[in-house]
Amino acid sequence: VQLQAFGGGLVQTGDSLRLSCVASGPTVSSYTMAWFRQAPGKEREFVATISRGGGITMIADAVKDRFTISRDNAKNTVYLQMNSLKPEDTAVYYCAADRLWGSRSSYEFWGQGTLVTVSS
Repeated sequence: VQLQAFGGGLVQTGDSLRLSCVASGPTVSSYTMAWFRQAPGKEREFVATISRGGGITMIADAVKDRFTISRDNAKNTVYLQMNSLKPEDTAVYYCAADRLWGSRSSYEFWGQGTLVTVSS
């Protein structure tokens, strides 16, 4: 599976942004998808994950009231809708895929990151 993330950019505090991750390869709909982020000088952290059919999601506590993950298997795309952005959301955001469900750290496939910068 190959993953490519889009949609990052420079926004202001309180703005919204939607990231997209397009997946290619066989049976993409068979994979759990996830978003992670890595802020400057910090370790990569889990943001959200979504089950293969899209019916189950897990969102990190730090963003659960503001971020939503969804997927469109017909388009091989997973989305991260980010609302009420804060400067502390500034990070490189990565999408990831795995055959198993439930991990907040170990994923088999990773895409390149897309940078989100939130100005105060």
